[in-house]
Amino acid sequence: MNPSRARPKSLGGLDAEAAAALVAVSADITLVIGADGIIEDMSLGSEEAEGTGLQRLRGKAWVDTVTPESRGKVEALLRDAGSTSATGWRQVNHPSEGGPDVPVLYSAIRVGRDGRIVAVGRDLRAIAALQQRLLDAQQSMERDYSRLRHVETRYRLLFQMTAEPVLILDASSQRVMEANPAALQLFGGEASRVVGHVFPIPGTFEAEGNPSLEALLSGVRASGRGESVHLRLATTSQAFNASAILFRQDSGALLLLRLAPVGSMSTSTTISDARWQLLKAAELSPDAFVVIGPDGRVLTANMAFLDLAQLATEEQARGEALDRWLGRPGVDLSVLMANLRQHGAVRLFPTTVRGEFGSTAEVEISAVRVLNGEQPCFGFTIRNVGRRLGADAPRAARQLPRSVEQLTELIGRVSLKDLVRETTDVIERLCIEAALELTGDNRASAAEMLGLSRQSLYVKLRRYGLVDAAADPED
Repeated sequence: MNPSRARPKSLGGLDAEAAAALVAVSADITLVIGADGIIEDMSLGSEEAEGTGLQRLRGKAWVDTVTPESRGKVEALLRDAGSTSATGWRQVNHPSEGGPDVPVLYSAIRVGRDGRIVAVGRDLRAIAALQQRLLDAQQSMERDYSRLRHVETRYRLLFQMTAEPVLILDASSQRVMEANPAALQLFGGEASRVVGHVFPIPGTFEAEGNPSLEALLSGVRASGRGESVHLRLATTSQAFNASAILFRQDSGALLLLRLAPVGSMSTSTTISDARWQLLKAAELSPDAFVVIGPDGRVLTANMAFLDLAQLATEEQARGEALDRWLGRPGVDLSVLMANLRQHGAVRLFPTTVRGEFGSTAEVEISAVRVLNGEQPCFGFTIRNVGRRLGADAPRAARQLPRSVEQLTELIGRVSLKDLVRETTDVIERLCIEAALELTGDNRASAAEMLGLSRQSLYVKLRRYGLVDAAADPED
């Protein structure tokens, strides 16, 4: 006897109401179907099923409540339902109101002498959701795997085709993990003589270069960067510039060692060396130099900028908004970024830099936008011009413009109200100077020409510093 088909005899005394309650609580959905295939009664065993429209199936033909591809399955359930055994489980889909179809797993059995059929169903939406998530995760993994495979292919092609010797070393043991064909040819032509050996391989380079190479590798392991060193092969005395970078893979650290032949006519080597010299010059420049990203945050800065901002290390600046030290917060940097995005470069923009400990410095900024793929960066050269302005002159006098052309330098640094006041002062001063020049410095005639009293003229002369205190008759 099949245990799965066994029916407990102890339940034989249940009445119809108790049996119906037992069926209702043991299934997510229970349908009572007449001999004509019409759903006469139904019950839902879960709250989740009530928001799908399944509660309105009563009075409809069961075959009409499912999707077209499920009609054959429903007809098979109605046909195969017996009075002594239930049908096998079949999944059918009910259309939902404004959402995806509702999958239900049904089994049916014929009860009573009038041909009624009871179909019990299990809501498969939770399982379908898990299957969809599993499918999405699998597709995402496939896409990631394909992308990594393409990246590895490009890396392999570049690694194999580069004309310069390149080695991958284990950072802790300095054993050679990989070597490109140029490196294998340089060190003997066979992988077994290079891969797996501790670098530098004994007898490869002249002895006086080995300490420099060890210092380079130690420095790169400690800080991630190091100065290139000069090496010579022990056999041919061919000279190389060795440089290295640190990168991580899985849980380990690796070193990429590049040996650039000295005196090679390779254009790529010449350009690389020129770029390195340019970057070194920017790093050691007496003018502050800082590079920011599209969000206005510092990517890198030279020592002159750290001194100007009163910072100890570059790490204190990296990731911070340049607006923290530059001019008026929210004004100067916005003006600079807008002009850089529109024109690509800005020259001699006047502003101030605030240090961490309260110092301020008058500066001029020249900036440029550098396209770097989809995310551009912006380079700022900041020159301290405080010495030009004269340390002995009062600050107010230095900020007062002496011509209309100089008013443009105040845009973005002072409010519109102050700018209008400064403009009025400039025009008034220019008119007084013109009147004095036309009258040969005759102040009485100048006052009459300007429509002022002599007393008002002297007040304005003193205000603009156009008269000495000794020459003022009212003092």
